[in-house]
Amino acid sequence: MPRFSVIVPAYKVQAYLQEGLDSVLTQSHSDLELIAVDDASPDACGSIIDEYAARDPRVTAVHLAHNLGPGPARNAGLARASGDYLVFLDGDDILAPGALQAVTDRLKATGSPDVLVYDHARALWSGRLVPGRPSHRPSEEGPASFRLADRPALLGMPMAVWNRAYRREYVEREGLAFPPGFYADVPWTYPALLAAESLAVLDRVCVHHRQRRAGSILTTTSRRHLDVFDQYDRVFGYLAGRPELERWRPALHRRMAEHFCAVYADPRRLPRAARTEFFARACVLLRRYHVPGGSGALPLPLSRTDRVRHALMRLGTRRTYRLLSVLRSAGLALGRAVSVLRRGLRESSLRLHYRIQRLLPLRPELAVFSAYWHGGYACNPAAIEATLRELAPQMRTAWICDPEHAPTLPRETTALRPGSAAYWTALARAGYLVTNVNFDRALVKRPGQVLVQTQHGTPLKRVGLDLQDRPAATPTTDFAGLLRGADQWDYLLSSNRHSTLVWEKAVPASYTTLEYGYPRNDAFHRATPAQVLELRERLGIPAGSTAVLYAPTHRDYRRSRPDHLDFERVLQDLGPRFTILARTHLTYADVPPSRGTHPRLIDVSSHPSVEELCLASDALVTDYSSLMFDYAVLDRPIVIHADDWEAYEAARGTYFDLRSCPPGAIARTEDQLVDIFSTGHWQGSRSAQLRAAFRARFCSYDDGHAAERVVRRVFLGQTAPIPAVVPLADRRPTPAAPAAPAAPAPAPALAPVRP
Repeated sequence: MPRFSVIVPAYKVQAYLQEGLDSVLTQSHSDLELIAVDDASPDACGSIIDEYAARDPRVTAVHLAHNLGPGPARNAGLARASGDYLVFLDGDDILAPGALQAVTDRLKATGSPDVLVYDHARALWSGRLVPGRPSHRPSEEGPASFRLADRPALLGMPMAVWNRAYRREYVEREGLAFPPGFYADVPWTYPALLAAESLAVLDRVCVHHRQRRAGSILTTTSRRHLDVFDQYDRVFGYLAGRPELERWRPALHRRMAEHFCAVYADPRRLPRAARTEFFARACVLLRRYHVPGGSGALPLPLSRTDRVRHALMRLGTRRTYRLLSVLRSAGLALGRAVSVLRRGLRESSLRLHYRIQRLLPLRPELAVFSAYWHGGYACNPAAIEATLRELAPQMRTAWICDPEHAPTLPRETTALRPGSAAYWTALARAGYLVTNVNFDRALVKRPGQVLVQTQHGTPLKRVGLDLQDRPAATPTTDFAGLLRGADQWDYLLSSNRHSTLVWEKAVPASYTTLEYGYPRNDAFHRATPAQVLELRERLGIPAGSTAVLYAPTHRDYRRSRPDHLDFERVLQDLGPRFTILARTHLTYADVPPSRGTHPRLIDVSSHPSVEELCLASDALVTDYSSLMFDYAVLDRPIVIHADDWEAYEAARGTYFDLRSCPPGAIARTEDQLVDIFSTGHWQGSRSAQLRAAFRARFCSYDDGHAAERVVRRVFLGQTAPIPAVVPLADRRPTPAAPAAPAAPAPAPALAPVRP
């Protein structure tokens, strides 16, 4: 008996079916059976299912003689299911990596409940993943296992069959089955929740539910949308046979009204000739199952407009309902117009304000900083700002950041909201401007202002004008605008001669290059062993564990966030001595992660300081991220996981072949990566030799004094004495945390016992 029976009905999804089946069969938890049901699909779905069944014994192929719809197709899969738990996927859905292992762990922790509800993300046809609304996300707070009466808000979640796992014995005992027609999930999901003696939730995205541009129910115009009335008739019929569940009638009535209004409001679903009939039938059902005086209140927000719409539909006043909809649409349109007008007036007034401020004297004691497109206190600008306050306390500093990042700033630094009047005043009158990206394109640099471009990494990948023949990797074709911005730079920081040569060719302008090193890397020489131990404890790294920082870069040739590693499998193969700190590239900040829930996997994507993560770790695994050049300053092991080098090189282009001069061992596959760590090659003598050559080439100036050199030269106007660069052989970067003591070797079984 397998742990899971995964049931997948398929009809006209040949373009997506293979990806969905692969997402099930490649799960780290492999104790499953996959029942794929060909619902008499006219395309290649049937042959695809047969191919998978021929090569994997866990796959059962079911072929229906006639197209019956997703409900009966699921029933055909149910009849063959033998697993402990049932999991349903649509034919174009994807099971997130590590999902079944996370579900297994949660089922054990909650005592094998009847139903386990988990989160999902919408996979748009454009490839973008969109998380569900916060009110729809399950929370694990409270009792591990409970009944619906303890958490009635679960009724407010999408009533879909694919966002939960069902105990098969419970389904068989209750006689649950899917009816024919559209919206077949409705008469399954409501009874399954209402009758369950035990429920549990998993706060994790387990399913990527695809929303196709065409071909789905939501984009199909058909009279079959009137099936929704039969489905709710079945729900309330079930309720009538279970008197103990009668108290849920008001709540179900409200959800039914919401559903009817949503279908009626969508112009893609109902044919024009069917809209009057739909409204009339909705009125009949809302009256039939209405409970006089029943509040039907759920702990979910319901606007006054929604309450009025529900009441008008129940009363059958279609003209009034339409008038309300027209007035609401007109009100929204008017509001948008007023907002646009107000925004235009505000932008005009701010432009005038900025022009006036540029006529006023500069404030040479004011320095304005920014990092990562209005991000928080980070990178080279943060290190320079801290050193500036230390060496020149008479200076005032301000930081441009979005409001959510303001708490990261030191108390002595003023926060500037982008686009505000104070923001434009600071740009107009500050004596110094420091950034690691670009300032506003509307910036007009005044005579006397000093602009420092710190950059934020050594360029392995092509940058600037070198991207003119790389359209797949070019975020903008405005190379003239790029050069106009560079013409305003006074100084450009460089951490090695390679960077100096690349930037002067890729972004040619009249700036002065300061080969001073990267100020953000000063911390790698100044942190103490005690601070390293404190960082590890704060991150939750077990004492004595080998912490591996995994930090891949983004891919220009794809928009979705790639998952290069199966963390669950890697950690299982490496054993208990290793912990992975996983950090997603900031370009994927809005994409929900699909990582596992392994106890030795720590998601550090939101940690504000990557320098702290480097100090806390024992080794770095990356692909083509510039972080490798900074991490080499620490003289700690680096492993390159280059599983798509050819694709990356073709799309983005690089300045040298990383494989010819790597900072350590190179893995092309996940198995090779595991082998490098299992055998100790990651910290062997060959890896140390490669790292030494890499450091000699790319760590020329990072000696712990870069920020001081910048402040003395740029802000204090000193040319001497500026700290000279410490030779590489004389540097002493902060050591890694001490390793756990090795377990003593066991004595031979027949060794004599000596006193």
